[in-house]
Amino acid sequence: MFAEARLTNLIANLLALLAVLAIVVGALVWTIRRPYFAISHIELAPAGGSTLQYVTPLNLQTALAGQVRGNFFLMDLDAARQRIESAPWVRHAIVRRVWPATLQVSIEEQQPLAYWNENQMINTWGEAFTANQGELPDDLDLPQLNGPVNSERLVVQRYAEIARWFAPLGLSVREATLTPRYAWEVTLSDDVRLALGRDPAADVADPHGRSGALPFAARIERFVQAWPELTRRLGGRMIASADLRYPNGFAITLSPETSASSRSTRP
Repeated sequence: MFAEARLTNLIANLLALLAVLAIVVGALVWTIRRPYFAISHIELAPAGGSTLQYVTPLNLQTALAGQVRGNFFLMDLDAARQRIESAPWVRHAIVRRVWPATLQVSIEEQQPLAYWNENQMINTWGEAFTANQGELPDDLDLPQLNGPVNSERLVVQRYAEIARWFAPLGLSVREATLTPRYAWEVTLSDDVRLALGRDPAADVADPHGRSGALPFAARIERFVQAWPELTRRLGGRMIASADLRYPNGFAITLSPETSASSRSTRP
């Protein structure tokens, strides 16, 4: 009898404890679901002490609207981060909770380097992204880069190299295209078009490659070194295009001579 009474008391105490725990848990669940803890404010800050030019709290609210659910306690921060990073102009985001109803978002913004193919841009890390190009500053003059899928980093690297070669001549790269055969076509700021040949960094065999062709950088160096003497000899005539793919030199095509240029070059 005594043992049965102790077992009965133990069961009763255990049930009472479970009931209390159920009440506490229910109260906690009820509390954290109250509207008081709903995220009502997004605090936006740039990463690394930079400034934000394109991303605004309204952009982020639009990106999160109807996509990420939950309040201060229940919101999935990883899902919120992924959704924010899908918003235009956002490269990376770090999301934190700030008591009692604030979402603190640190943004690394896209830094546009050039236009990419038809309707994208490419950033300074060599990554393609999509954003409203109409939001770019009016005085920002970006080059046009083109290339096959997954060639972004190679295109940015080569663009920087070509730009450095022509900078001492006071020229910049207006457009650079890497063709599907991994050959380069470049337009300079003075409208001269260059055929630079196949890129040796590509892992694609070129059945049309020319034997004895110079390395990629050597072709450009040869042309750049010849440029001052070449322009002097032309006496004001403009170069329309140059083919740098020859093993022992390059070929140029002159722009049509206008009557004005004809008069200026006569003795």
